[in-house]
Amino acid sequence: MPSTPISRLVAGPLGRALASRNARIFFGASLGAWTGLWMHRIGVAWLAWELTRSAAWVGLIAFADLAPAVLVSPVAGALADRLDRVRLTMASQGVIALEALTVASLTATGHISIGLLFALEMISGTAACFSQPARQTLIPALVRREDLPAAVAANSLLFNVARFVGPGLAGFIIAAWGVAPAILCNALGHGFATVSMPWLRVDPEQRRGHPATNSLFAETLEGFRYAARHPGLGPIVAFSALSSVLLRGVQEILPPYVERLFGRGAESLAMLTASFAVGALISGLTVASRGRLTGTTRIAVFAILAQAVATGLFVSTGYFPFALLCGAAIGASASAHGISVQVLAQTAASPAMRGRIMSLWALVSRACPAIGALALGTAGEAFGLRLPTFAAVMLALAVFAWGLSRMRRISAALERPEARPAE
Repeated sequence: MPSTPISRLVAGPLGRALASRNARIFFGASLGAWTGLWMHRIGVAWLAWELTRSAAWVGLIAFADLAPAVLVSPVAGALADRLDRVRLTMASQGVIALEALTVASLTATGHISIGLLFALEMISGTAACFSQPARQTLIPALVRREDLPAAVAANSLLFNVARFVGPGLAGFIIAAWGVAPAILCNALGHGFATVSMPWLRVDPEQRRGHPATNSLFAETLEGFRYAARHPGLGPIVAFSALSSVLLRGVQEILPPYVERLFGRGAESLAMLTASFAVGALISGLTVASRGRLTGTTRIAVFAILAQAVATGLFVSTGYFPFALLCGAAIGASASAHGISVQVLAQTAASPAMRGRIMSLWALVSRACPAIGALALGTAGEAFGLRLPTFAAVMLALAVFAWGLSRMRRISAALERPEARPAE
């Protein structure tokens, strides 16, 4: 039979990652929760736009959900390295489900306000900071040691596919039935993920992190020092953080782009987010099907170049069909970058530090897009959306050049197991 990315993925990384009962439960619940999360984000972005018609407010709502990662994620990672990870995951996911149910109910009954939405999104964003590292540090307990890279790749693939499939589904639901049902899907997804956690059969030693050896604050700082000293982790995290600030904000505040640049409504938002999903799915399957670590750093770096070019083309056109193609390219490049960085980080980090390193990735994937969204939304009110986005693209190209100049050193540190520094 001919070899294709899908057949290689099913026979290789994804097949090995889903070989155990624990992994099937865990990854199935994760996909549902993450899809609901991204449906929620596009839903509240559209809700904020309907309530205010202000790009700045849309950016603030995205900031409210993502910004708590700046203060909370590093501490959450240290907690995930010392507490019962199953219980921590259940508690944090339960809060997210309850918040989504509250927003959906208030929206359906007409009692939501922009201020109340901002406060509720802060609560959800704080809970997500604890959920992400706790879930990710459980992965080594679900698969055989030799299958850990495959499980990390599958986890990254599912996250990045959900990141773009979710908004695509949300766009269609919003166009057909309104915002509340799209947000309700997040309550259902995270609710199921919460109740599924006790079904996992995890070794008690794997459920808990290491015994506390120092204060929580000291262990949090230890995680930062570990990443900063690592010859590969520090540079790749910094590279991803800078590029996320500059490029990911566009994806967080799509409604103003759809209406102001193309003069279209929710139906076109659905089409645009679906194009992101198609690009991310194809790219994610291709990257995850590689089944090897060599060359992953190159993919992470050059994906930012592709994303910057695609973003620049997206805001330069008024022709919506071409914008859909650009959206697919943005989705594909962002997915390739996200999967590659997560694989590199999980593989290179020492087991005792994995929770804290994953919390740094949570900081990058949540706080950095929030900063970008807030900056683009605010600047968009003063200068229009095109000029600030073009400026961000030019800066992203400079970040790419910086990453390219250090790519070989980063690759040498992250793609060879023997290069992992001691704890």
